[in-house]
Amino acid sequence: MRVAIVHYWLLGKRGGEAVVEGLLKLLPDSELFTLFYNPERVNEAIRARPVHTSFLNSGRRWYRSLLPLMPMALESFDLREYDLVISSESGPAKGVLTPSTTRHICYCHTPMRYLWELYPAYAREWAGARWKRALMAPLANYLRLWDYASAARVDDFVANSENVKRRIWKTYRRDSEVVYPPVDIKSFYWSPAHDYFLIVSELVPYKCIDSAVRVFTTNGRRLLIVGDGPEYRKLRRMAGSTVEFCGRVSAEQLRVLYAECRALLLPGEEDFGIAPVEALASGKPVIALSRGGVLETVPPEGGVLYPNAGDAELALALDEFESREASFAPERLRNWSRKFGPEAFASGMQRVLDRAPEASRAIVPAWPPTH
Repeated sequence: MRVAIVHYWLLGKRGGEAVVEGLLKLLPDSELFTLFYNPERVNEAIRARPVHTSFLNSGRRWYRSLLPLMPMALESFDLREYDLVISSESGPAKGVLTPSTTRHICYCHTPMRYLWELYPAYAREWAGARWKRALMAPLANYLRLWDYASAARVDDFVANSENVKRRIWKTYRRDSEVVYPPVDIKSFYWSPAHDYFLIVSELVPYKCIDSAVRVFTTNGRRLLIVGDGPEYRKLRRMAGSTVEFCGRVSAEQLRVLYAECRALLLPGEEDFGIAPVEALASGKPVIALSRGGVLETVPPEGGVLYPNAGDAELALALDEFESREASFAPERLRNWSRKFGPEAFASGMQRVLDRAPEASRAIVPAWPPTH
């Protein structure tokens, strides 16, 4: 069986890439297709596989601006020789064209946020630039139509959480099975806390990192931020002396930062959120906005979940955490995180692969005909 894995872009080492690595372990002979690829930014497990890139790859430096061309680029992939296609979707990926004899499974991290769930927020960001609004409104409408239509090309949807399962139904009116993404639980460990809080995140507006920067600049507590993205320069200008930007760090450095922090912060809503699972695997509690994936990944005894986004609410959550800090039991947090390990992911995906797709059942007529 020839297998193709289609991932929106391979430009970093985030949750989506962890899913790709998990799929490669499950299907070791598969080939990768992606819109953009930078081998220096991904792990060896991905570099070791054949990677087919789109005609847009030479412009990967500006990949966010090439969204209008991505449907055309995806549809240019020739997947006629593959028996199974698994698309990994957060940016566009499921829009590839496959033959009627090919099974297409979409592992959905979320329907594209900037077209659906978060479109009003992105539209507000463009409020000061009339030319952007004039350009983006009809373009976003076209892309939503294409995205909705491309969902019909998928035989089976897999959601990375119950939260995303609801979004898939709301957006595409398609049912899905939940398989949590794989987290390398065993590589994380606990150490006594040093005096800092931690954020591990891509620096984009919907993550609300600016709220944490303002709060920690005001209260004088120490905050370390791991990650990069378009908000980096803006956040650096806002930050006081107690807020430190670490940029991208190695896997080993990240494990140390998790192990020695007081708690992990998530001031914005996550689809699933691998970072809180990694923190719990390190025996560290989580302070997070009580929305989205953390409602599944963080247990009641795993940290402080606060109901509303905002600086004042985050400040109150920090005060509550400090009043309860001694009550968090590292071993209990580590035990909870085991349900999100790679074995659970492999088992869940194997269950999906073993199930006969509805579209392929009883489509071959009996021969010779009975009537």
